[in-house]
Amino acid sequence: MAKAQSTAAKRGDRKPASPAPALVPVLGGEPVPTALDKLIHDRVRLGIISALAVNDRLSFTDLRDLLALTDGNLSVHARKLEEGGYVTCQKGFDGRVPKSEFRLTAAGKRALERYLGHMEALIEATRGR
Repeated sequence: MAKAQSTAAKRGDRKPASPAPALVPVLGGEPVPTALDKLIHDRVRLGIISALAVNDRLSFTDLRDLLALTDGNLSVHARKLEEGGYVTCQKGFDGRVPKSEFRLTAAGKRALERYLGHMEALIEATRGR
């Protein structure tokens, strides 16, 4: 094991390098959070949330076609948003045809507003305004 020690550690005169601190942009004297909402940050889930933000409700088919997704891809991402409390899914029938409708919840709307605010702050901090 002694062979695995670095030269500095053997000499005992240097401490191991500490990790670099996370960069926190500052906007107007206020630090900008560095962690984005991972549930929304995915391209497909952000698309779902955004589409529902400007529409009261959308059917599974409407969302699938609007975002050019496969049924399976939309299903997986919509379920994650539903489990996170950001969207609701109401299932029913239109005649004999199954129909699923999605709506944005109040929590989903707040999460989108936070996400957009965060992105705006990062853009402004990056541009040095």
